[in-house]
Amino acid sequence: QVHLVESGGGLVQAGGSLRLSCAASGRTINNYSLGWFRQAPGKEREFVANIIWSGRTIYYADSLKGRFTISRDNAKNTVYLQMNSLKPEDTAVYYCAAGPWSARTVAAIDYWGQGTQVTVSS
Repeated sequence: QVHLVESGGGLVQAGGSLRLSCAASGRTINNYSLGWFRQAPGKEREFVANIIWSGRTIYYADSLKGRFTISRDNAKNTVYLQMNSLKPEDTAVYYCAAGPWSARTVAAIDYWGQGTQVTVSS
């Protein structure tokens, strides 16, 4: 069993930055890649980024490359999502997710956090 708890969401003006954190726990956490998805109102949940346990391999959604950066601190069992140059269209609930490295669809994820709201005002 893996437990994921997100934090760091909030309200920010367009052009601003936020850093999300996801604290992971569970005996098998090292077996999973950790990542982020987001779901905007009225839209499907979409992949943002993920990172394998070693941190050596990272994958981003093409549309977010250059603005979002994912990282992890294994000593703290925490994964981060640094979001820069935020746009109103980044407004969504952001979910931490654990799954296989190849898991970039909702169906492939094994564990989800409860989500944290990010709102970007124009």
